[in-house]
This record gives sequence, structure tokens and C-alpha cells, in this order.
Amino acid sequence: MKLYKKDQHFLIDEKVLDRIIEYGQLNSSDTVLEIGAGYGNLTEKLARKAGKVIAIEADTELASSLNRFGNVEVIIGDAMKHNFPHFNKVVSNLPYSISSPVTFKLLEYEFDIGILMYQYEFAKRMVAAPGSKDYGRLSITVQYHANVEILEFVPRLAFSAPPQVNSAIVRLVPRLPPYEVKNEDFFMKFIKAAFSQRRKKLRNAILNNAAYLGIEDKTMEKLPSDIIDRRAETIFPEELARLSDILYMEKYKYPQK
Repeated sequence: MKLYKKDQHFLIDEKVLDRIIEYGQLNSSDTVLEIGAGYGNLTEKLARKAGKVIAIEADTELASSLNRFGNVEVIIGDAMKHNFPHFNKVVSNLPYSISSPVTFKLLEYEFDIGILMYQYEFAKRMVAAPGSKDYGRLSITVQYHANVEILEFVPRLAFSAPPQVNSAIVRLVPRLPPYEVKNEDFFMKFIKAAFSQRRKKLRNAILNNAAYLGIEDKTMEKLPSDIIDRRAETIFPEELARLSDILYMEKYKYPQK
């Protein structure tokens, strides 16, 4: 009997697999990216509906079995170490150990829709609103780039080699950001710093990360105290964007309008 690696959990529930295909609204003009194809349960259904499937699988033994599909291009290796070929949809039962980095990487690409399986707790963090315990860096980053929605809860027994946690199917639809920032890279660094100490007031989190952000302590005087004296988890993304812009303009001495 084959022993599966820690992060190999294969979706075997046919009804769930079929609903994933329905959510993707696939047709023959689609090029679908699948990350973590496994032994091809989902790949086979994707190949029947899409014009082309690009299946990425790190396990060489599993990847060799994917060549049985004529319209599937197989990439053997770590998804985090490969540039993704052109695709317009991504449909995957993602390896849970790379959920954050692979999601951030996907959001660097242009595509129409993503139908993605995540751990349920991770999915809740993706869709979380300010004021909830799940709201944080992940929520803001994902929602800055895309509309995100949990489509359904998936119990652990829907998988062979069941994971220790339940899962969820998430729809990700990229769009333009709902608010503007002066510099996106700095904003993302600021968000990381802001949520690095969730139990502290934002003022303290910024001060403790001043070197990381490349700012001087005295810059804090420019920030509105009614915002920075709250915890980051209570602050709306637009307010955090405003703070980020002030710090960025002070750092590079841009005149404020």
C-alpha cells in the first residue's frame, strides 16, 4: 500500500468533484491551471470540460500518471519554484502547506476565476471582515486584489488520507483594488507589520517595526491617534491604506495633498 506524504490529501467525493467543475463554468476555450494534481481525480474532470489543463505536481510518481490525458500539460515540480504558463482559470485542491504563498503568487497573475480548496479555517481568514478574530493580513491582501467567497464546506472524510481539519471551496475573482494606495509594495509591508502584534495597539506595532518599514519614530506624529490607538484587527482596510500612504510620503518626502 502506498504511503502518502503529510500534505497529500486526495479529494475522492465524486459529488464534490462535480460541483467544483460546475463552479468553474468551464468550456473548450479555457486553459485551466491545476496546482497539486495528485493522481488526477480532478484533472480528469477538468480535461473533459476545458480546452487545456496545466497540471503541476511535485510527486514524480503521481505526475507520471497524469500523462494519460491528451489535453493535459504536466509540470513536475514545486509550484512555488515555477513561473505559471498562461491560464485563464485556476481550479485546484491546493496543498495546504503552501496555501498562503501560492495564493499570493496566483494574485500576481491575470486570470478570470479561481475555484480553490483550502483548509476551512484558512478560508474563513480570507473572507474575514474588520472586527472579527479571523481578520488580518491575509484578509486584506486577498480582498485588495479579488472578490472572495466561500462556496461550500467540505468535511475531511471527502478525502482519502483525510486531513486533520475540514476544508472549504473558495471562489476567487480578481478585480481592480477597491481603494488606492501610493505604493502597493509598501502597503503590503505595512499590513504585515500592523498585524505582527495583534494584541497591541497599532501605534506599538508600527514603532516596533520602524526599522523594517524604514521609517523614523518621529513619523508617528503624522498619524491620526484615533486610528493608531486601536488594535489592527478593528481597523478597516481603507484606514490602514491612509496610514500607509502617510508613512510612505514621509519616508520619501513627497508633498502631501
